[in-house]
Amino acid sequence: MTKTAAIIGASADRSKFGNKAVRAFRLAGDEVYPVNLHEQFIEGLKAYKSLNEIPGTVDVASVYVRSDVGLTIAPQIIDKGVKEVFLNPGTASEPLLTYLEERGVRVRQECSITAQGFRPVDFT
Repeated sequence: MTKTAAIIGASADRSKFGNKAVRAFRLAGDEVYPVNLHEQFIEGLKAYKSLNEIPGTVDVASVYVRSDVGLTIAPQIIDKGVKEVFLNPGTASEPLLTYLEERGVRVRQECSITAQGFRPVDFT
């Protein structure tokens, strides 16, 4: 089943995990929305400055920003109705986990790329 996925901290740099995640979710057949404050397009997709700019619903978000930044974005995750969030290695903190879990979000502390059936080294 196709899902909508927001990649928070998506990158135009193909060596960055935030870019590899965009490609992994697309290859898995998902509709992908890159979120980046500075880029207009990532991997040919329109990039959004915030979750709130994304049209329609977002099923899953994959986070590739520091936990302090993630905590500032967490209210957008709730407002957008995102039900599942990947906190990729290095992005989790107790306050962020607590905030999301207390609001009913399923939090997965794992690499979202591998969860899509790929390895980061698959993307060069």
